Amino acid sequence: MEMYSKEVMQENIAKVRRSIADAAAEAGRDPSEITLIGVSKFFPAEYAKQAFELGLTDLGENRPEEMHAKRAALLEAGISPNWHLIGTIQSRKVRLIVGEPYLIHSVDTLSLAKEISKRSQNAGIVSPILLEVNVSGEESKHGFSEEEVLASLEDLLLLPNLSIEGLMTMAPIQQKEGEARVIFEKTRVLFDKISHLGVKKESWNKLSMGMSGDYKDAIICGSTHVRVGTAIFGKRDYPDPV
Repeated sequence: MEMYSKEVMQENIAKVRRSIADAAAEAGRDPSEITLIGVSKFFPAEYAKQAFELGLTDLGENRPEEMHAKRAALLEAGISPNWHLIGTIQSRKVRLIVGEPYLIHSVDTLSLAKEISKRSQNAGIVSPILLEVNVSGEESKHGFSEEEVLASLEDLLLLPNLSIEGLMTMAPIQQKEGEARVIFEKTRVLFDKISHLGVKKESWNKLSMGMSGDYKDAIICGSTHVRVGTAIFGKRDYPDPV
């Protein structure tokens, strides 16, 4: 794949930021409330480095091993972005990443939360996490159902060395404009419901919703973190909607 020039990537980032500001204005929100995460998955570390140098301080990766390798490569260059782990995590790979991500978005089972808690306790750290929910019920998506997350919440809140800070979701790929908004609205309602069920109000403040094709709808529905890859870095060698 051919790397975008600095000028092209800079314009892509600026264009996404303008779209975020427009969506925030439509929703009566302050755009500074919304964190733009540049999803550099499947791209070489040089792409992530250039994006950081252009002011994109939050970067996302799907695979623990890829994030671990890129983090090491950028650290060698004296660069420390806020790394967001946004993809499915196998329990056996938790050991690779505990202590590395700024935020883990994709905790989709109680057993995975327990493993992160155990590893975090052993390392003497607190790991910030989001609970991934699948409110659409789409079989290809990971995440707690609404019923499962509510049933598991008490057990999740008892786990040591975890800071449970909100929800993450993925909407089905839109066939027409606005279809994803139904999923984002349902997730926001669930987020509000959980906020009254014993979570720490000061840290329960993150909704990770929206990718390249639907982040404007997500912002209108209350998203605080949008995960944008293609619109910044270009098309990957792998089919991917992010």
